[in-house]
Amino acid sequence: MKIKFIPFISSLVAPFLVGGVGSFFTTPSLFPWYSSLNKPFFNPPNWIFGPVWTTLYLLMGVSLYLYWTGKGKNKKTGYNFFSIQLFLNLLWSVFFFGFKSPILALFIILLMLMFIVLTMREFRKISQTSFYLLVPYISWVSFATILNASIIILN
Repeated sequence: MKIKFIPFISSLVAPFLVGGVGSFFTTPSLFPWYSSLNKPFFNPPNWIFGPVWTTLYLLMGVSLYLYWTGKGKNKKTGYNFFSIQLFLNLLWSVFFFGFKSPILALFIILLMLMFIVLTMREFRKISQTSFYLLVPYISWVSFATILNASIIILN
């Protein structure tokens, strides 16, 4: 399989760019705000989030690349859904950490879950692998939704 350089790099840049921008909102709020919140017993240690999100952004980028370069027509819907869920991913960081509003962030993450499902459905039409690469992402975001709701309840 020959890798197409421009689509490959572009596909990776998009999710990592969102992650980088999101970290500008996340990092300043970790201490003291986030660390002072009551969290459920299943809350992962802070150090786990960086490696997990790096892996997820990589998988998202490869998934987008496979969709982009896969055979098929009328990919606009898939691109739109991917873009919307990626934008919601960024908004979640802005609202949860930037605005310190777990309640508004919960609504955003629920929308994000919906658009991840829609993205996966569209990507599967072009590439089964592209679909499967998003399974860890939806799994983590589902866990994050439960974590977000638990933080609301406990605080």
